[in-house]
Amino acid sequence: MNNKILKTLEYDKIQQALLSQVVTAKGRQLVQNMVPLTDPVAVQRALDETADGASALRLKGGIPVPQLENIDPALKRVDIGAVLNGQELASISRVLQTVSAIDKFLTDLQDQIDFRQLYTLQEELTALPQLSRRLKTAVDPEGTLTDEASPELHGIREQIKRIESDIRSKMAEYTRGAQSKYLSDPIVTIRDDRYVIPVKAAYRGKFGGVVHDQSATGQTLFVEPQAIVALNNRLREAQMAETAEVNRVLAELSNELAPYTGQIKANAAVLGHFDFINAKAKLAKNQKATEPLVSSDNDVLLRQARHPLIDRHQVVGNDIPLGADYQAMVITGPNTGGKTITLKTLGLLQLMGQSGLFIPADDESRIGIFDEVFADIGDEQSIEQNLSTFSAHMDNIVHILKQLSHNSLVLFDELGAGTDPQEGAALAIAILDAVGEIGAYVVATTHYPELKLYGYNTPKTINASMEFDSKTLQPTYRLLVGVPGRSNAFDISMRLGLPQPIVDRAKSMISSDSHELNNMISDLERQRKAAENARVAAQRQLADAQSLHDELADAYKAFTTERDAQLQQAKEKANAMVDKAQAKADKIIKQLRQMQLTNPGSVKENQLIAARTALKRLHQDEPLQKNRVLRREREKQALHVGDEVKVASYDQTGTLLEQFDKDHWQVQMGILKMKVPTSELEKVKPSKQASTQRPVVKVSGGGMSGPSTTLDLRGERYEQAMADLDQYIDAALLAGYPSVTIIHGLGTGAIRNGVTQYLKRNRQVKNFGFAPQNAGGSGATIVNFK
Repeated sequence: MNNKILKTLEYDKIQQALLSQVVTAKGRQLVQNMVPLTDPVAVQRALDETADGASALRLKGGIPVPQLENIDPALKRVDIGAVLNGQELASISRVLQTVSAIDKFLTDLQDQIDFRQLYTLQEELTALPQLSRRLKTAVDPEGTLTDEASPELHGIREQIKRIESDIRSKMAEYTRGAQSKYLSDPIVTIRDDRYVIPVKAAYRGKFGGVVHDQSATGQTLFVEPQAIVALNNRLREAQMAETAEVNRVLAELSNELAPYTGQIKANAAVLGHFDFINAKAKLAKNQKATEPLVSSDNDVLLRQARHPLIDRHQVVGNDIPLGADYQAMVITGPNTGGKTITLKTLGLLQLMGQSGLFIPADDESRIGIFDEVFADIGDEQSIEQNLSTFSAHMDNIVHILKQLSHNSLVLFDELGAGTDPQEGAALAIAILDAVGEIGAYVVATTHYPELKLYGYNTPKTINASMEFDSKTLQPTYRLLVGVPGRSNAFDISMRLGLPQPIVDRAKSMISSDSHELNNMISDLERQRKAAENARVAAQRQLADAQSLHDELADAYKAFTTERDAQLQQAKEKANAMVDKAQAKADKIIKQLRQMQLTNPGSVKENQLIAARTALKRLHQDEPLQKNRVLRREREKQALHVGDEVKVASYDQTGTLLEQFDKDHWQVQMGILKMKVPTSELEKVKPSKQASTQRPVVKVSGGGMSGPSTTLDLRGERYEQAMADLDQYIDAALLAGYPSVTIIHGLGTGAIRNGVTQYLKRNRQVKNFGFAPQNAGGSGATIVNFK
């Protein structure tokens, strides 16, 4: 895109508005280097990024990018072996911390917002957590090394604090004791990096030591007392040791950075890109701008377009179509009527859209993709300058015609002005013909009536005008497409009081062609008003139809809501009945288990599970809302080979090995492999999941859950205790425990005897016996399995 059009349409002011929104050095570079793009894919990607930024701004306040300095010079110094200072290390540390913060920010949003481009940009970030922690621990935000930068530095600084404390204690004897009368002020100060006191000149020998300075009058001497000299020497030695250790740590940190300079530089560039996206979103919000559609056929339609550099509360929005049915538009109208602003609005919004920016226009506006945009726009000048103005315009038009292509957009303001009207009109028509032969898109403003006929008679060309209110004698700044501008000189003159005979004489002097043209324009205006009235009537009918549609929709919604409520109530009643039956069935199953205890083998466990499953299938599931979050949740709960699941009937966890059919899976539970109904399986969320968006994937394994290794039956009735013991032994066997402890207490001995009889009958029990005295004695039984 040529630089002249950017200057003519004040593209730089859009860049200045963006610069006020960026907070990083890389973001400023991107704004300063921003130019309109000519590749449709690149334009759409840039618009997608702005849309993502707008979504993040609306929902989360924007992407969390803080102020970041340009770290490229520091990284170059590291590459050549230089040692960075604290401020440079702090800047790099902020970049690394921001990488982690934005990575977490976007990862947390993955189930909430479907960004078009931000997740792709996230993948370009490289997290360096160890290096980031090291820098954050060693360097504070101001660039000063912390006490934790190294154990040696921590020790030296502790030593400095102790020495300074000793010095202050000694000095207090001079400033607060009887000797304070020899001081000019009872204070302690520093000269030549050594602690001194201000002594009156008359008592210079009172404290001994070294004189480091004196006041301007010579009445005060800054003396380092003899008793403090040794402490000051120790302090100075410690300070020198601190400086040496600081330099050593800085060199160490610089060396640790060296292998990662490439990744850090790339991170800074991506963070700058995020900052740039933030700025585009904030500008769109400030301008009340919307995302334009991109037409590869250059079918431009700006709906209620507003110039972005004019106060949106004052500017008049206009619909500006171009490219669908015609490639040329001739705009006529009075001076100060808004023709030039309309040209600039079309051109600047086109440049903004091709730069990936939202445009101040209504939704569903479309932009084209032009290789070049040219403009010949200039302010009108005085009569004495007409010749030079005309020459300048012609020179500019000549250069434009040399560079035009079929994919160019040209904006001509007052085409052919500044010379003889007949010659100017002829030149304007010839220039428009030349542009049409090339196939470029053109919008031109003019005062010449000949161009109105040109727009009416030339294929793929349409007239337009800026509306003028003849009643108020003021322009409305509204663009009327399809209607050429009509001369209002006679009407205005009569309203201002010019006598009728003079107006009639003037009318008689103009040519019949002009009369025909004005009559044609008047007829078009009448047709436009009739069409406008028809449009208003149609809108009224549409509003009535919409109101009726809304009423029907509300009624249908009420009907479906009531229907769903009735259905829900019916399901709840059915569920209550099933739950009641389930309770009865559980009681029966419990009795069957007790029968199995007394007569092993009479009832099979798989028969009990099948009966329970059949009863559970009678339960009506309540409908879930059909939204994206729940759909995703269903997808997460889908079963796959290798998933960790919980088997409801056994209250155990296991791993899926194979799916027999849609209703059954093979499950590994401890040492056992079992065929289990799908309805009995519940997917267990892993204890720690690895993020798929991180550059480095870390996988943490988790163990299976199981019952406790101890069962306490104390305080239970005999029947309940035996049932609990049976279920517990099954669960322990499934979990693969080698041994368990049954606490039954002493009491009457009934439960202890029941436990003993049960264990004797169970074929999976290897042996059992009372616990040691220090572990419960005869009140507990230890069971070992085969």
